[in-house]
Amino acid sequence: MLKLTKKADYGLMAMKHLAEHAHNGACSAKDVAESYGIPPEVLAKILQRLTKAGLLHSQHGINGGYTLARAANEISAYEVIRAIDGPLFITSCITVRGECDQTQRCTIREPLRKVNQSIEEVLKKIKIADMTEAGDGSGGEPKKTLAELVTLT
Repeated sequence: MLKLTKKADYGLMAMKHLAEHAHNGACSAKDVAESYGIPPEVLAKILQRLTKAGLLHSQHGINGGYTLARAANEISAYEVIRAIDGPLFITSCITVRGECDQTQRCTIREPLRKVNQSIEEVLKKIKIADMTEAGDGSGGEPKKTLAELVTLT
């Protein structure tokens, strides 16, 4: 079963929060952590990774905090997941080296590579804006979970 890590979940939640509160300026890590019950020290590391990946801007000082580096409709769920967890592999044979003790006899490597590629494509289509209260920006569409967005794609 393909499952996102808890850190990837937290990263997506934080990005959604920052998108929904962009009009207020920067949000502190503490505010985001308290809003979702995320351990502050865990969230701090996640936000640092997202900043290092160029998905967030970090501002120090009294009015400091985090803001999205690009518009929410330009940042994909895939980018967030990759920044936190690294490349997405559903099986070890999909890795760059792609070797295991069954390599010579394997008949499912190519089909699994296609599944992996399809998952990546779906996650690249899902934007942070799709997860927010406003959805597509019209203001009337309710927020959707990642699972609902994957089903819709």
